[in-house]
Amino acid sequence: MGHIHETALMGDGATAHESAYVDANTQIGDGTKIWHFAHILSGTTIGKNCSLGQNVMAGPDVTIGDGCKIQNNVALYKGVILEDGVFCGPSMVFTNVTTPRSEVSRRDEYAETLVRKGATIGANATIVCGHELGEYCFIAAGAVVTKNVVPHAVMAGVPAKRIGWASHAGEMLKADADGVLICPRTQDQYVERDGRLHRS
Repeated sequence: MGHIHETALMGDGATAHESAYVDANTQIGDGTKIWHFAHILSGTTIGKNCSLGQNVMAGPDVTIGDGCKIQNNVALYKGVILEDGVFCGPSMVFTNVTTPRSEVSRRDEYAETLVRKGATIGANATIVCGHELGEYCFIAAGAVVTKNVVPHAVMAGVPAKRIGWASHAGEMLKADADGVLICPRTQDQYVERDGRLHRS
């Protein structure tokens, strides 16, 4: 097991690689795996059955829900909240200050970023702080999110714009002849109403 502070609470079956650091006053849920060179800072809570890849940094005071997958080289700063089942792709970026300056302290200006249940954030995407990513949204690789994202929206580009809808299973939805959106993986049906996606 890694360098785990005596006040860290490690759940049943939770593990940390020998090169990882888990600081004081942290809580790691049952079955969570922390991999090479990761650092979990004080005050951070991680749910059950999560996977934190190589070189992940979380904290201080970050909350991560159950079943999250955080791939290599992701930093989750104070102000980031992940609900259950969030996927963070390799080297994606969260910011925590909107107007950073090296010469000006902004420690009291960290903006919250809330990532709702089941959201996917692709590799190398950037999430500008102070926004909410809706449930089951899908942020494409390399996208730069500069505003709130509605549930199930597929966002791509710089700045990111909605280019479609994603199902609960993460599939891009296409309308049939009657305008019904059908998930090709599960056959679940959805309808678009007032700029939002609804399961039918």
